[in-house]
Amino acid sequence: MTVEILADPEVKAALDRLVDIARSDTGQSARVANFLLAWWNGDDWGHFPIADLFGVDRPIAADMATIFAFLGQHPGAIYADAFGYRDAMADLVERWRDPL
Repeated sequence: MTVEILADPEVKAALDRLVDIARSDTGQSARVANFLLAWWNGDDWGHFPIADLFGVDRPIAADMATIFAFLGQHPGAIYADAFGYRDAMADLVERWRDPL
């Protein structure tokens, strides 16, 4: 069973929107990618500077808060892979990080 089955539909919708934004090419996209990649593996792909919230629109910040709140309420570690986003996260690494 994946976490997707357990998660509120708002969590999945927020993650869908954030991944779509991170796949685009704007300043907000880079900040969203920072958030998602820090969640996936901050030690390898960089951590999320909290000041990045100042550079995103309110709906994007709200989606980030939705993910953060879900993670804080769930016991144990949950990653984007559990929502079926392993390939999307690998694509974000390739797009936004030097994989070397």
